[in-house]
Amino acid sequence: MYPTEQLEPATKTRENAATETKELKPSRSARLIRLRSWEYWPFAVVYIPVFIYWLWLSIKARSFLFFSASNPSIESGGMLGESKIDILDLISDEYKPLTLFINRKTDRRDLPEKLRFAGLNFPVIAKPNAGERGWGVEKIADLNALEQYHSKTPVDYLIQEYIHYPLELGVFYYRMPDQPGGTVSSMVQKEFLSVTGNGRDNLAELILANDRAVLQWERLKVKYATSLTTVPGMHEKITLVSIGNHCLGTKFLNANHLITPALTAVFDRISLSVQGFYFGRYDLRCTGLEDLYQGKNIKIMELNGAGAEPAHIYQSGFSILEAWKVLLRHWHILYKISRFNNEKGTPYLTFKEARVIWKRTKAGKQSN
Repeated sequence: MYPTEQLEPATKTRENAATETKELKPSRSARLIRLRSWEYWPFAVVYIPVFIYWLWLSIKARSFLFFSASNPSIESGGMLGESKIDILDLISDEYKPLTLFINRKTDRRDLPEKLRFAGLNFPVIAKPNAGERGWGVEKIADLNALEQYHSKTPVDYLIQEYIHYPLELGVFYYRMPDQPGGTVSSMVQKEFLSVTGNGRDNLAELILANDRAVLQWERLKVKYATSLTTVPGMHEKITLVSIGNHCLGTKFLNANHLITPALTAVFDRISLSVQGFYFGRYDLRCTGLEDLYQGKNIKIMELNGAGAEPAHIYQSGFSILEAWKVLLRHWHILYKISRFNNEKGTPYLTFKEARVIWKRTKAGKQSN
């Protein structure tokens, strides 16, 4: 079974637990932790060389939005504001979890019937239909939590079945549109944020001794308010977050050594069935490597297009210089695919069209 968040029985109120732990503070500065590891640096800083290269490619393509032609079946090519449900609809039912689209204006009293009709049972994953970088993604345990999520979310969202498969991976795939086969250029394995008991320290102390967990302290001290003083047993593993997003503390492990011709053949088969898709990353869960290589027991939670990253670069210790090389190489491939599609008749997004998408996305996040 896939590890999930483990909680001790709530023998204390959140208020009492919060009082007992209010003086607890990280012994290490979150700012210093982020400064030492570039994987935590702001997006705008990491992407400075990429931005410069994008300008050069834009001049060559005669369009600042050339990337929008990379995946003709995905709005903006998958760079901005694309609908996750529209992309999932392109994928064979064999490879995706049960997914329900919820309009934010839906009456919350209608949610139980919608879940029943879709065949969904708790726990489920809720995520914005046009979210990015883990924004708004939550694991929902029951109807009460879902109603709370529905009340606070400002945008349309998806409800997906929670897949209890042991491996979560990000597989980056690209293919020139005139070629029968493509390339798996990146594979990342996700290790969820967790702490391991030593039989002595309580949960709060274990969290504050873990650099990744320290960066999530403000969130975790609320989520585990009734369990922070509990002492986990020796070698007891507590998975704090079971959603595979880097911004939620998930560790990304370079798994490129697992890329084989058999793996590429599997993603050729999957991708060739996704009309108008040529460049992006599959975020998926599977039962194991043997099944993955055979194309069995795979569930694709998301398919990200032009805005996707080869996420193996975020492994701790991966050189920023090497990361830039990987990113620039992928942008060169994105350029080649986009130019090819444009020459075959796929238009580039206009500034007017991009502005409409940007305003829609921004308005959705700011609305209440």
